[in-house]
Amino acid sequence: MIKVYGIKTCGSVKKALKFLNENGIEYEFVDFKKEPVGCDKIDKWLEKVDINLLFNNRGTKYRTLKLKELNLDSNGKREWLCKENLLIKRPVLELEDGGVIVAFDEEKYREIFNYGT
Repeated sequence: MIKVYGIKTCGSVKKALKFLNENGIEYEFVDFKKEPVGCDKIDKWLEKVDINLLFNNRGTKYRTLKLKELNLDSNGKREWLCKENLLIKRPVLELEDGGVIVAFDEEKYREIFNYGT
């Protein structure tokens, strides 16, 4: 079964869940605020996707922590993702085949889940 990671109040997460529901795709939702993910999970995701895709440098949390001023490298970004899950670009989908999708892109979802436009 697909696992969807995110927070319920996130607009992109809402769009992704709506897409999955409308297309009858079963999933399990994991809320970062209730069940934070650790470095092990993040490292597994980073085997499949680039750190710059997973790290959200446009969100409120990034701005409030003033991380732009730190000019983080990949290791620094990974450390921040481990300790502050709200810096993870949402949603993150773990597919049954082991694939990982970051963010919501309806066209990409249709292609992956074989639903025509």
